[in-house]
Amino acid sequence: MRTSRVPIVLVIALAGLILLTLIMAPMLMSSFPSFIGGGLPDCEETEVPDDASQTAVSDIPPDYLELYKKHGEAIGVQWNVLAAVGKRETDHGRSNLPGVSSGTNSAGAAGPMQFLISTWGGKPKIKIPSRFNGYASDGDGDGWADVYNPADAILGAAKMLKRNGAPEDVRRALFVYNRAWWYVDQVMEIARKYASDGEVNLPPEADAACDDTILDQVEDEVVQQILDYALAQRGKPYRWGGTGPDAFDCSGIVYMAYRSAGLSIPRTTFDQWPFGVRVKPGEERPGDLIFFNTGPGTAPDRPGHVALVVSKGKMVEARCTLCGPIKVTSYTNRSAIVGFTRPLENASVREQLERLREG
Repeated sequence: MRTSRVPIVLVIALAGLILLTLIMAPMLMSSFPSFIGGGLPDCEETEVPDDASQTAVSDIPPDYLELYKKHGEAIGVQWNVLAAVGKRETDHGRSNLPGVSSGTNSAGAAGPMQFLISTWGGKPKIKIPSRFNGYASDGDGDGWADVYNPADAILGAAKMLKRNGAPEDVRRALFVYNRAWWYVDQVMEIARKYASDGEVNLPPEADAACDDTILDQVEDEVVQQILDYALAQRGKPYRWGGTGPDAFDCSGIVYMAYRSAGLSIPRTTFDQWPFGVRVKPGEERPGDLIFFNTGPGTAPDRPGHVALVVSKGKMVEARCTLCGPIKVTSYTNRSAIVGFTRPLENASVREQLERLREG
């Protein structure tokens, strides 16, 4: 019987492979975490809100949960309501429907929080700071407001809810976000499931430096209704002669805001100016009108531009075609101010108010 011999070349190759393995093994092991004694490598942990339910923790992606908490606290709205909007709109950005990660849906909405592009600021990505940015926000500090960026979109949504009544009147704020009461009910139900106690509670008081709410306290329900309508048009374009619902001119938005409260005032700036009772500068209140000596056919006592006062120093206005979307601006340092008027003190409006109260 003959004994087979392994070729000498193969023996040498095997010996070399064993030697190489012995040399490299310690080096390779040092490049990976030790699952026996050392555990996984250190990484930054996502902060989970103390008041988050197990449903919230298991359903919301960690990075989204952190953003809802961060921007909710900064602006002063309920984080779980923000999260519920994100869930209802796009399942926290996980939806594959059109408009979530690119483009828009059939209604013109985009991003994880489904902002209308016109409401966001006219285009999906805007350099910040910008004079005309609607709700466009820079939530991650990169200098851009990107409607598809969760950090930016969630911050913008928090501001929109705040400006329209949250945290106290969160249902009204949600109704402005998407004008359907069934939508409000659905979001509120999700928000309750995300809270550890099953409630939609008022959040801790926001940092005043981060809270850019624009409204003074308004006790008159009629004035509040006028302001609600006007503020809900922010982000829509200017159009000469426009009275909505898609676009407005300066006097058109004022006319329709009063009409939403059941009140009839003149349609044009030239007729609105003599209609209201004059108000001294510094004594203006939300709901009053502010007039400017600008625009075609204007004169010192024939103002061609009008806006609606929403708080001291701030107004909502549809300014011009090239001025960007309807927005809240400051009139503190604006030139060419002609004066203020109070349409609610006009005799015919007082009669209308009396009939509304009787009815």
